[in-house]
Amino acid sequence: MKSLTYGQKAVGLSYPPSDDKLPVVLCKERIAHIIDLLDEMRKQTPSHAHEIKRLCSVAITALEGAQMWAEKAIKAVEAFKSSNN
Repeated sequence: MKSLTYGQKAVGLSYPPSDDKLPVVLCKERIAHIIDLLDEMRKQTPSHAHEIKRLCSVAITALEGAQMWAEKAIKAVEAFKSSNN
């Protein structure tokens, strides 16, 4: 099993994902990918460019929060659908 990326760890993605959580897994995978892109930019930024590194970190933190709210919204929609069947 290959190790998880920084972004996958940040959003709490685990493998293999369960099929019943597909919308949540898709959301986590997409946000993890963006976090990985920002983390790579942060790593490639020279150490003296503090503001750029800070901006990448702030964006990553915001994405982590957005992922949690998105997961909550997805679960609420699924609960609503199942209660109206």
